[in-house]
Amino acid sequence: MNRINQKLQEDKKILSIYFSAGYPNLNDTVQIIQDLEKSGIDMIEIGLPFSDPLADGPTIQASSTQALHNGMTTQVLFDQLKDIRKTVSIPLVIMGYFNPMLQYGIENFCQKCAEIGIDGLIIPDLPVDVYADEYKATFEKYGLKNIFLITPQTSDERIHFIDSVSDGFIYMVSSASVTGSQSGFGSTQEAYFKRIADMNLKNPQVIGFGINNKETFDQAVQFAKGAIIGSAFIQHLTENSTRKIEEFVKEIR
Repeated sequence: MNRINQKLQEDKKILSIYFSAGYPNLNDTVQIIQDLEKSGIDMIEIGLPFSDPLADGPTIQASSTQALHNGMTTQVLFDQLKDIRKTVSIPLVIMGYFNPMLQYGIENFCQKCAEIGIDGLIIPDLPVDVYADEYKATFEKYGLKNIFLITPQTSDERIHFIDSVSDGFIYMVSSASVTGSQSGFGSTQEAYFKRIADMNLKNPQVIGFGINNKETFDQAVQFAKGAIIGSAFIQHLTENSTRKIEEFVKEIR
């Protein structure tokens, strides 16, 4: 069974952390992953830096830009992760935009992910219908879960379609804004969380965007299987480099 599915079956709320590969320094990627697992994180999203990150707020954009300047590329990331499964057992997801994957070759990209032990992909700019028609078979051939995003503006019809072609979790964007641009959840967002929970989808939901401390994590997991922290952890890396990762995690739960 895919590690994502195994993790989702555990009787606990999931805490996932996102960071940009190659940030703050090019060769920090593996150490950050190892330290996050040792700190009790349930799942890690490894950001593949891209020059035009549409969904990302300024904090993640800046880290992505710095990672590119550091020399991070798709091939460098694969080289860094080639032995990751010798030391890390939790689910690993690559989050990135479609263009670099297309340039690498979708089949080659998926094959390489399978070889090094990547469990899933999050590709914000790959439409679900295009995925279903053109790429689903390739992803499944290599045992990769493709994780789709929904927002408060996503129609019920499209949510049900996303649910039907998914076999992992649904990434529930907390608001229509970019990452890292809000603090706390109001009644409108809680109503959205409850609406999705009441749809009884077959895939569990994990909430991202706006989770930055224990309060927002606890709020989110009232309505979902887990939550994702990105910008707040990137800010921690900016201020502390790779130090004090365990302290950051302990403050969340």
